[in-house]
Amino acid sequence: MRVKTSLLARWILCLSLTCSARLTAEPVAVRFAEAPTRTTLVLRSLDGTILANGDQIQSVSAGHVTSQVVFNFTDGSVHDETSVFSQNGVFRLLSYHLVQKGPSFRWALEMTMNTQTGRVTVRHRDRGGNEDEIEDATLQLPSDVANGMMVTVLKNLSSSARSAAAFVAAIPEPRPVKLAISAGSESLSIAGSSRRVTHYVIKAEIGGLAGLFAPLFGKQPPDTHVWIAEGGTPAFVRSEGPLYYGGPLWRIER
Repeated sequence: MRVKTSLLARWILCLSLTCSARLTAEPVAVRFAEAPTRTTLVLRSLDGTILANGDQIQSVSAGHVTSQVVFNFTDGSVHDETSVFSQNGVFRLLSYHLVQKGPSFRWALEMTMNTQTGRVTVRHRDRGGNEDEIEDATLQLPSDVANGMMVTVLKNLSSSARSAAAFVAAIPEPRPVKLAISAGSESLSIAGSSRRVTHYVIKAEIGGLAGLFAPLFGKQPPDTHVWIAEGGTPAFVRSEGPLYYGGPLWRIER
């Protein structure tokens, strides 16, 4: 009876995780509209070693924002991420395209997502592999999915708010992930002077069987930390987190 009860409890927990992963927050309201920008970025390991130099290029047309972030690594690897989203009252992702390749990544990967149809395609190849594998899925994507626009979402949240968002991870098969976001205000030294920043902590909540057993096998994604400067128009300062599922913690700075 004890074994049966234990198994039943696990299945109930698994079901609750699966159901909770379907619950999402509403899209974030636009408080600070995005404008055309070009920003230089640096990607480092946590010990400060420069791994890649990058740029974020953003254009705006008819209420649609196209944001592209490209990192060129010192080892020849490339991370190229483009998101297109609307900002008509709320932020809503329309399409997403990600390319990652080179020795810094676990897979050579290309991911495309159309939020209007729900179609997500991931083409990937393991290191040393000779042929691409293709994962093609049609998902019920929530309206708050935030691939490629997480910083934009955070800049428009309250500094003391607890919120949620959704993300589609390439594991390499596409998998929806719920993100729990908490925040607090703190002081941070920026360019030799102290500034007030909002420190956001983003925790991935994997549902289903994968979520149940991930901590047991060391597969639970680490938290991502993002710092946004307060005062006037919020601005990105830095982030620390993995750039791909199962990847190391890296720091991105302006």
